[in-house]
Amino acid sequence: MNTKAEQSKGTNAADVGKLILAGLVLTAGIFAYSWFGGDGNIPSSVRLIGVLAALVIALAIAAFTALGRRVRNFIAESQFEMRKVVWPTRDETIKTTGIIIVVVIILSLLLGLIDLILKSVILDWLLKLGS
Repeated sequence: MNTKAEQSKGTNAADVGKLILAGLVLTAGIFAYSWFGGDGNIPSSVRLIGVLAALVIALAIAAFTALGRRVRNFIAESQFEMRKVVWPTRDETIKTTGIIIVVVIILSLLLGLIDLILKSVILDWLLKLGS
């Protein structure tokens, strides 16, 4: 975690304009995908590439806003933290998975037995007493 204090700043009009432009570019890409898909003249792979290009352009525009800088900073810090993680070995993972499978089987049998006992108590004893 980063220890430096962050001051919240108001949103800049230019940043808002960039985010709106990014949204419009993405919306235009999605609209073009559906608009040109009706007649069948343009293959869907070309239309998909157009949507992906619109997405990349929208993300590039949004990356130059204060929000985009915060997101990039968050991703960079997350990658730094992921390098600190000590992952289990294959042997540890297999043993842990085996233990979990055994516990799940035991608990399911136990719950099934409890259900069977409760069913027999309610249906056989209690309902027969009332009749």
